[in-house]
Amino acid sequence: MQRAAGSGRPADAEADGAETGSAAASVVHRLAQRHETLATVESLTGGSLASSIVDIAGVSGIYRGGLVVYDTELKGTLAGVPADLLAERGPVDPDVAAALAEGGRQRCGADWGLATTGVAGPEPQDGKPVGLVYVAVAGPNGGAIRQLDLDGGRDHVRAAAVVEGLRLLAERLHAADAADDADAADADDDADADAAVAKAGAARGGSGAGADAPR
Repeated sequence: MQRAAGSGRPADAEADGAETGSAAASVVHRLAQRHETLATVESLTGGSLASSIVDIAGVSGIYRGGLVVYDTELKGTLAGVPADLLAERGPVDPDVAAALAEGGRQRCGADWGLATTGVAGPEPQDGKPVGLVYVAVAGPNGGAIRQLDLDGGRDHVRAAAVVEGLRLLAERLHAADAADDADAADADDDADADAAVAKAGAARGGSGAGADAPR
């Protein structure tokens, strides 16, 4: 998993906002091009991930909706995280993040799910340090989880979690584009091979007809 650290300085809210807007716009644009949809499930970000997405013009074509499951119990009852997983690991866990993303994807009927869970502070939670965050993506062909170890104040941790979640989704969309391009190239190669076989067969058939024709 990738680890990311902040600067340790007080967050610049304007800079965080600009970075979030750029990351959200990129994801919305790419999903629109792919004709696919997104759902979000949030814990520590408390709705700011969804807010960053719906701030982008044209988002209604790609955004199905989201869940804010701040309470641990609701992660199970609303987002579908297995109760035994929550009891064993607690809410700040990579597998919980993955389950949140997949649960949001399924419950909202979306192609992609994006989730956040972690400790924004100011105090540690269940032995987990402030700044420990997991973001997760679930998609049509699997998912990905990223661990973040973030410095800075509460607002910066939450803003950085949004940006890193959007970046992870952008990476998965890029990988899906590459896979689609590879599949299309393979299909073209197969079509070319079939055409070559058919042409060769036709040529052989024509030669045979000419040899058997009476003189």
